[in-house]
This record gives sequence, structure tokens and C-alpha cells, in this order.
Amino acid sequence: MTISPVALRRKTERKPHQTAQYWRKCQVEELFEMPFLDLVYKAAEIHREHFNAREIQLSTLLSIKTGGCPEDCEYCPQSAHYNTGLEKERMMDVAEILEKAKIAQARGASRFCMGAAWRGPKPKDVETVSEIIKAVKGLGLETCGTFGMLEEGMAEDLKNAGLDYYNHNLDTDPERYNDIIHTRQHEDRMDTLGKVRGAGLKVCCGGIVGMNETRPERAGLIASLANLDPQPESVPINQLVKVEGTPLADAEDLDWTEFVRTIAVARITMPKSFVRLSAGRSNMPEAMQAMCFLAGANSIFYGDKLLTTENPEEDGDRLLMEKLDLYPLQYRARDAEQTDRPSENAVQDGCGGGSCGCSH
Repeated sequence: MTISPVALRRKTERKPHQTAQYWRKCQVEELFEMPFLDLVYKAAEIHREHFNAREIQLSTLLSIKTGGCPEDCEYCPQSAHYNTGLEKERMMDVAEILEKAKIAQARGASRFCMGAAWRGPKPKDVETVSEIIKAVKGLGLETCGTFGMLEEGMAEDLKNAGLDYYNHNLDTDPERYNDIIHTRQHEDRMDTLGKVRGAGLKVCCGGIVGMNETRPERAGLIASLANLDPQPESVPINQLVKVEGTPLADAEDLDWTEFVRTIAVARITMPKSFVRLSAGRSNMPEAMQAMCFLAGANSIFYGDKLLTTENPEEDGDRLLMEKLDLYPLQYRARDAEQTDRPSENAVQDGCGGGSCGCSH
């Protein structure tokens, strides 16, 4: 069974990451089957055609409303269906969130992502998060939100509040979707992504590997992401963080080369997207992360926690970036999308080793 491309049209005609081709699942499988080093080399070449390979986009993710989610995603410790020891918490107030955002900005993050454990927000929730988005945007940060499935008009409200990106992951191969999640359908995700694109928001959309899926199923996930039209501006690739109490707590460990292959295939099929090395990094050796950067990853979550799971400490990330001669992409507000190939002076224009005073 092949995956049909889905048109997620903007109100304007301009499509910054338009699908260059329709990727059949078998074609993506062929990429996965390439000799490992040849695949990484191919991905590295494509990455350098569209990005400065030394720049890494840093995002910080904060859970502004934790626990008690009614969905039953088998990987998620925030689900109310599982006993993971995580208590349901109230929504954080604006001042508390703003303080966290200021700390993230001071430490070099250019994007501040906020998540809430909802199936979808209620209208009053949208009013609340809109005030939060306005406050964070006022600091000069890019803003991203992941609040679940959206009803009509909500995406427009979030856009008007200053939201830049909306995260809504496809999680896994569409053919396997309801083996992992039973309280919603794959098409529910597509419906929200359509609303997000219709409002003119940028899309952050990726998935999780290491959930006992096969390589063809990993290919199905990447094909479904690459065939979004336009392609996502940001593609987080997560390695499953196994949490006691969830159905996937005993999932088989994924070999590190298979994760790197997934990063490389994502880069080849989505050449202009930011490919984010996301959850699971705390369990990845430095050499594995370096291989992921070589294979085309150019974004990371930066901070000691991803919603409720551990993330590498910021000092460790700074040291790793120094070892690899990488530096943070600095956000500069501008009308154009960040989709063009960087100028030859990109290194000089960025912090380039700390001359601008950023803590990288």
C-alpha cells in the first residue's frame, strides 16, 4: 500500500518547502538499504546544498501543562491511561513561563516551544496560551506550540497571537498508527495539520522510532512526512524514551546505526527542512550524535528536560558543539521564510565562535 500525498495549502501561493517529488514507500526503503557510509555521505552532500553545515538551530521545550492527557499513546508518560508516577499539574502562569523563556534565550536558544497535555484545547485554553505566546514573542524568540488537535479558528487565533510554528507529529507509519494509538486516527492528525497550514503557520512535524517497528515501517513514516505538501519546515526525529508504566517500556533497543539511517533518509527526502535530533539524546553517545549531524541533523532541543523526560545538560551540549566546531543559529525576525541556502558569509554573520557574546 502506498501513501497518498496530502495537499496542505497555505493561503498564499508561495510554498517554501514544496514537495519536489512524490516518495513511494519502496523508494524510501531503497534509501534505507544503501550501504551505511554511502547513505550518510549522500545525506551530507544534500545537507550542504541547502544549509550551512556548522549551524545548529537550538530550541527549548517546556511543558506548560503536564499530565492527565486523555489520549492513550503507548509511548507517552503523560497519558492518564498509564501509571507512570507522573501527577497531573495545573497550567503554569505567564510570569513563570516567561522566566523560563528568558533563561532559555540567555543560554542560546532561538526558539521556545511550549507543550500542553491535551487531546485538544478548549476555547478558553486558546485564550490563555495566546497571552503566553504574545509574552514570549515579545522577548524576540521564535515560538512553537504543541497543544493537540485544533478546532476551526484556533490556528488563526494562535497565529494572531504571534505563534510561528505548530508541532503535530505523525508519530509512526500510517499503516501502524492504530497499533500505537487507539483514541484518535491518523486522519485526525492530518486534519489539524491542514488547519495549521490554512492559518499560515509553519509546521513542525516528525515521529518516533524505536517502537518495535520494522525498517519498512520507518520508511513509511518518512514517506508520509516527505509527501506532505508543502513539506514541514521542521522535522523532529525522536528515539523512544522508554518509561516504566507505558506499554512500550520493554520495547527492543534500536541499533544506533538505524537511528542515523533515519536521520539521513529524512535529510535526503526533505532537503530544505530543519531535521531535529530530538528525544532520546540523553542516551546517545557523543559520537552517535556527531554522526547524526554529519547525516543532516541541524536542530536540537536544548535544556535539561523534554516535557517530562531527561535531555542532555546544556553544559554538555555546549562542549559537544565546541568539539564539533558547531555554533547556534541565531534567530533574526524577518518576513522571508528560512528556506534559502545560506550565504557564503553565513559563518561570519552568525556568532562564529562567540564574538557576538552568545553562550554557545
